[in-house]
Amino acid sequence: MTAIIDTGNNDHIHAGVAAAAPAEICAAWAAADMVSDHVVYERENRWVFAGGCRAELRLTTESITTVAGDVETVGDWTGSPAAAISDALSTLPFPHWRVYGWVGFDFCAPGLGAGHHLAAGSVLAHLIVPEFEAWIDTDGIRIEGADEATETLLREIAAAAGRTDPSAPRPLPVHEDTSDYRARVATAVAEIHRGDYEKVIISRAVEVPFDVDIAATYAEGRRNNNPARSFLLRLGGLEAAGFSPELVGAVDAAGTLVTEPLAGTRAFGRSEELDRSARAELISDAKEIVEHAVSVRTSFAEVQSVAVPGTTAVTEFMVVRERGSVQHLASTVEGTLAPQFGPWDGLEVLFPAVTASGIPKAAAVDAIYRLEATRRGLYSGAVLTASSEGELEATLALRTVFREDGRSWIRAGAGIVGQSSPDREFEETCEKLGSVAPYLVERELR
Repeated sequence: MTAIIDTGNNDHIHAGVAAAAPAEICAAWAAADMVSDHVVYERENRWVFAGGCRAELRLTTESITTVAGDVETVGDWTGSPAAAISDALSTLPFPHWRVYGWVGFDFCAPGLGAGHHLAAGSVLAHLIVPEFEAWIDTDGIRIEGADEATETLLREIAAAAGRTDPSAPRPLPVHEDTSDYRARVATAVAEIHRGDYEKVIISRAVEVPFDVDIAATYAEGRRNNNPARSFLLRLGGLEAAGFSPELVGAVDAAGTLVTEPLAGTRAFGRSEELDRSARAELISDAKEIVEHAVSVRTSFAEVQSVAVPGTTAVTEFMVVRERGSVQHLASTVEGTLAPQFGPWDGLEVLFPAVTASGIPKAAAVDAIYRLEATRRGLYSGAVLTASSEGELEATLALRTVFREDGRSWIRAGAGIVGQSSPDREFEETCEKLGSVAPYLVERELR
């Protein structure tokens, strides 16, 4: 059954602070616990709440499990993780489907020779085909696949969303270097000068000393951010809410592969004068320009490796994009997938994102596993959606708060090159954490 519901807030669906109306509705749906699993995904002023689990796919280091209805299939896989997922999706007992979920930073570690860093059974990807989808855009709310009772409940929750004052956030201090981040950056710089690799992204996690209400934090954070994409999910025991600054990769039905690398960062949102000054510094800083240029060079080569010859191009180069508490140098690279490659191949060749791993990727990923004390999991992986029609879009899981087993944390990194200063890179992580840390909402005891 499908219904169009006028939210009464269609003029509030556009970008920026006013976009909180649909984000609040999605957060209210998530908080209502109608279904155990859900994924909210926002792009281009359109939100979807994908709820319930019609089918599920989980990829680990050793096996791939597909559950559709009462049928569970478990098999081993080797070689390409993207091929393993694509093959599993092709066996779904539905003629048409859309999947939602995530792939972790570890997704391509085995192919990069870094699989020995992973514990047996590590989850690399978790996807669902939802029972229903509720879409919010300028036409209101459209619901697909829900039974009458669920549709009525969705309608009622949407109508009531935003009528109460939001919970006050509990800002989290992020300026204490509890993980010896500066020393780890110094080690990376020394390895770069030694010729081990050209660039690496080193991150640090900040534990949240209280239990986070992920749905309420999503609504509060979206009200104060202008991301490229946003997401809110609960799959299995993992919850996350994020305000992604960057598209890892997207493939449309015509086979066009697009990636939008961001590299080079300065603070944003402090004042008009300070923002102008930071922008001028960003576009003239040699370290930031080098970091960006080498990232674009790598992205171009990756797209070119799966594209029809002559179709790969940099369609936008080193513009400044404002994303929450920071501004970035940004470029766009695109090409047309060659006939022998599908959308999952396009994702795999771009993964992990060069702006979240380094150059060359194999050496950089190895350095990340050596220099970071904890595994990243979903952080700097991607939240994605894909369809049986050949479309796929994956957004980088940055500017995100995570919750699992009662523990909550945030995380940020910086791109390290030979010219990097440990103090400046630490400050950059603080600037990025500023997109999430001020908007954390504590979970109330029930």
